[in-house]
Amino acid sequence: MAWSVLRGLREFGYPVRRQHPVGPYTVDFAIPKARLVIEIDGGIHKLEEVRLRDVERQKGIETLGWRVIRFDADTAMSGDHLWAAVA
Repeated sequence: MAWSVLRGLREFGYPVRRQHPVGPYTVDFAIPKARLVIEIDGGIHKLEEVRLRDVERQKGIETLGWRVIRFDADTAMSGDHLWAAVA
């Protein structure tokens, strides 16, 4: 669902890339023109060790000049919620 919604940003001049490299990281989605990373967090991301790793990874991505927004998987699976969050 997330991919189909995010692909729609192309018509506004913001093509979205899936599994895009940003420095040493591979991110879920990226909009290079806006230097924006979109991460979708499933249930595993609620585990403390994964959450801490996500924090460090996000700092690294932000250090490279990108902004990061995160969505939980439930939101990402709802087109209406995702459009509202991205708009």
